[in-house]
Amino acid sequence: MNLPNQLTVSRLVLTVIFVATTALPWAYAFTVGLFLFSVASITDWLDGKIARERNLVTAFGQLMDPLADKVLMAAAFITLMEKDLMPGWLVIAILAREFLVTGLRLVAGARGAVLAADKLGKQKTIWQIVTACYLLVYLASREEPLAWVRPLFDWPSLGFQILHPLLLGLTLATTLYSGFAYFWKNRAMVMQEM
Repeated sequence: MNLPNQLTVSRLVLTVIFVATTALPWAYAFTVGLFLFSVASITDWLDGKIARERNLVTAFGQLMDPLADKVLMAAAFITLMEKDLMPGWLVIAILAREFLVTGLRLVAGARGAVLAADKLGKQKTIWQIVTACYLLVYLASREEPLAWVRPLFDWPSLGFQILHPLLLGLTLATTLYSGFAYFWKNRAMVMQEM
């Protein structure tokens, strides 16, 4: 297994540890969870960069890298929904898009084609990561190691009351738009299978 694929698999492992960490009732759960999520998110950037630079792109990586991203983001968003920081309908909309795109990739795979992530999908992932990190920092700021960050969430112009709904809206918009664009780009294949 090459290095980019090892990073992809490590992202799945980090996701499991992230979920276990944030589910446990201990003093620094979200501080550690934020760290784990951040490291896992960095592996998303690293695996693609290394694969392209070293010409290590594989079918496994093209399929599993986006899947590992989806598992990580689903874990983060469900965790945040559980903490009442994301509405359930928004998480369902995001997960529905992810499942539909994964389904389209499976259809393509059955036909011998590999549908790699596109630029809109990468932008969507960036907004999802930014939103999840912001909300995890918000939760971690209630814990001693990151308590010094807490006053930032009370700023009048850039506080939680403004950034929270703004980030949720941007995340939803980019997620749905990228999903629609992905289906539109591959509409011929979708129509052939219907």
